Amino acid sequence: MDWISHFSVRGVGGGRCSQRFRVSKSMLSISIIIESIDKTTVFRIMTCMTEQNKTPLTISDVMTKYIDLVKLSRSEHTARAYKNALQIFSDVLEEKWLEPTSTPIEKLTENLITPLAGYLMTFAPATEQLYLQAVKGFYEYVDSERLADINQSRVHILMRQRSRRRPGIRFPQFPMDDIQNLLDKVENVENLNLPHGSDEETENAKLRAYRDRAFLLTLADTGLRVHEACKLRRGDIDWNEGRAVVIGKGDKQAVVRFTSRSLQSIKDYLSHRASLDGNSGKQLSSLPLFARHDKGAGKKVKAMTPTTGRNIVKERVGKFLGAEMVGKITPHSFRHFFVTSVLRGTGNLRYAQELARHTNIQVTQRYTHLSNDELDKAYYEVFETKPKKSAD
Repeated sequence: MDWISHFSVRGVGGGRCSQRFRVSKSMLSISIIIESIDKTTVFRIMTCMTEQNKTPLTISDVMTKYIDLVKLSRSEHTARAYKNALQIFSDVLEEKWLEPTSTPIEKLTENLITPLAGYLMTFAPATEQLYLQAVKGFYEYVDSERLADINQSRVHILMRQRSRRRPGIRFPQFPMDDIQNLLDKVENVENLNLPHGSDEETENAKLRAYRDRAFLLTLADTGLRVHEACKLRRGDIDWNEGRAVVIGKGDKQAVVRFTSRSLQSIKDYLSHRASLDGNSGKQLSSLPLFARHDKGAGKKVKAMTPTTGRNIVKERVGKFLGAEMVGKITPHSFRHFFVTSVLRGTGNLRYAQELARHTNIQVTQRYTHLSNDELDKAYYEVFETKPKKSAD
């Protein structure tokens, strides 16, 4: 709606300046009238200025803002999962003729939950729940910022009604014996087939071999997640106690214990890296425990990334176990191996939970079927041991 503002001022000699402002959503009109004492109009100045319309935020714009907020408060892994969820939500929106990059955020309604839930029915139950939770958080963000008229109660009801499946208990599947075979081969330095020579590339190859050996043994003997192992610094390890304090999942601080063989393999690796560390110009305690050794890193001591960690597992599995095992053993397989080893060695579910740093003991219980030797023994005694026939 237009509105008009008017005021007058009296100038020198009795002249009067009158100003009128007319404002609308699209146009700003300013009228300046200068009059004489006898109110004869001398002249009028008209000025029109077009108001700069603000470009409305699109659904895609708000999604980006939401993910940036998630990155500040949640882990990198969670932020990546939420980003994937919103990408799938974007695909659903496109199917409903709502292009996220051009559709204003005001067009977002809770009715879109239904087609999203239908789309996610083809996903694994756990993934379905995670992605719905991410989209639910997006709706809450939109509502809290007052970017669209969202009925949160209806969002919650639709989420609950349309998400009919609940993830049941899934037993972790991994080749326990193959991992043990891999570790046996890696532990022996002679199996590394170290190259001979003194040129830079040969030295890097040696460092990679010792690093990969230490990295794999550390994953198997500590239960560290791949990103946790990559973030370790030399100063994080208490060499006397064989422990390290890490910041793990959920930004929680925890103590991780190392075996003598994993510590020895790390010492072997660091001894071969001594000159590189010494020339870095940095305190040894601040240097990464596992470093890159490629042309990109050069003479600098740069920390490994989780991608490098996954590539190490892929390369060493292919070398020692064959190409058919590549992909069947991942960095997380070593964590499964660790939890199962603890259960088989102690039979104590609580120990396994604490050492694996599982918040919920139900997560640890998934491994009990792999370690319950007594049940196996009882089963075979009942069904495989045939009773002896009595003599007539």
